[in-house]
Amino acid sequence: MADASTPTFKKTYLLGNDFTVNRMGYGAMRITGEGIWGPPKDHDEAIRVLQRAVELGINFIDTADSYGPNVSEELITDALYPYPKDLLIATKGGLTRTGPNVWPINADPAYLRKALEGSLKRLKQDRIDLYQLHRIDPEVPYEKTLEFLQQAQEEGLIKHIGLSEVTVDEIKKAQEYFKVVSVQNKYSVDFRKWESELEYCEQQDMAFIPWNPINAGNIKDLKPLTQVAEKYDTTPNQVALSWLLHKSPNILLIPGTSKVKHLEENYKAASLALTQEDMAALETIGKNA
Repeated sequence: MADASTPTFKKTYLLGNDFTVNRMGYGAMRITGEGIWGPPKDHDEAIRVLQRAVELGINFIDTADSYGPNVSEELITDALYPYPKDLLIATKGGLTRTGPNVWPINADPAYLRKALEGSLKRLKQDRIDLYQLHRIDPEVPYEKTLEFLQQAQEEGLIKHIGLSEVTVDEIKKAQEYFKVVSVQNKYSVDFRKWESELEYCEQQDMAFIPWNPINAGNIKDLKPLTQVAEKYDTTPNQVALSWLLHKSPNILLIPGTSKVKHLEENYKAASLALTQEDMAALETIGKNA
């Protein structure tokens, strides 16, 4: 946590002991069409967003085969391939798509293999450096899904494995099969359901990747946020993102946007230093969240 006299925090994180990534990353979900379905309304702007992200120094991009579906991965390739040497592209499998804003779960090993192979082809890679299970499938034994991920890693198709929307017990179960390097759960200053999972990840030196880190922009009217934002002449969204960077050194941020302007605004949060007093005020938001 930031000290009032020296309000600093570590800007990078060592993922899996071999990838040094800037903690301010980019989530590539919103460069697709409405309802995360189909192509973006402005293809050229989506390409500019991805290219500008790399220009800003972002070297961690999070996507999934279900974003579009396939569209997000295809855009990343169109915009950035051949990739910068230090760029880590993380993708996910385990959700299918039947329409806008519809996300059926399928973590059956046969489906996951098809999804993984599709991601490899679209991203033009021989190996996914961070492959994340998008959801645990209640219709498929968890052990069968874990066995597939373990096998894919042994085959060299996956370098590192992460999980999403999981409990501590579910993380521990996965650790019986492979090293879990990241957990991606919904988390923000006003949504704190997964506090114990964040703490466990910090103890285990796993990256914790909050999705929906500014609650789809719905945090702007929260009084403590607006007060801190006014203090620094910044925005509530930037304060909310900075709070996450200060909250724990293993948090990686992946705010998403389809506009270069918003991308640049989000990125400024990486330079916003909060004091202990600021953090204490912001912590009050989550007491009932």
